[in-house]
Amino acid sequence: MAVETEIKFRVRDLDQLPRLETGLSALGFRLVTPRSFESNVLFDTPTRELRARREILRIRNYAGRWILTHKRIPDSGIGEDRHKHRIETETELSDGESLAEVFRNIGLVAAFRYEKWRTEWADNEGHCVVDETPLGIFAELEGPSEWIDRIAARLGVTPEEMTTASYGRLFDEWRERTGSAAQNLTFAEVTEGAGAAKK
Repeated sequence: MAVETEIKFRVRDLDQLPRLETGLSALGFRLVTPRSFESNVLFDTPTRELRARREILRIRNYAGRWILTHKRIPDSGIGEDRHKHRIETETELSDGESLAEVFRNIGLVAAFRYEKWRTEWADNEGHCVVDETPLGIFAELEGPSEWIDRIAARLGVTPEEMTTASYGRLFDEWRERTGSAAQNLTFAEVTEGAGAAKK
């Protein structure tokens, strides 16, 4: 079983992106996937049993590829709290829409949708993805814990700037702050919800 270990940090604005990309290149990272649109749907039971167990079942469409992912907490627990650790099982699909229909037919529902523009970088030990989300720009470092800390430090990211929060958790926190009625982390809903919350 593969254990995914990662952290996120916020990229404050678009002006910081070229500096981050230059830093990644200087550290030996190569561009794996140019900026591409990504859409995700999390499936769950109507009573959100997977969420209660801190699991996700996701169909992702990214750069023309369909990917099915299941994530859960390791049997040993969440581990130390500076990095997020999850057991991840993933496979590529030929037709994500058909699998989504199967899920619906067996009683699962599309519980949450989120989308972003993602650029993917990698070196020989891990990955850095840059996500332009409806809530702002975030970068994720995924790899061994020691590698994450080393790369973050070399990019000038402090431990205080790192977070293990999922995009779902960041969305929930944003809704609490803004009073938005948005139900999904999509560009259309967040823009509409942010406008409504200001009225």
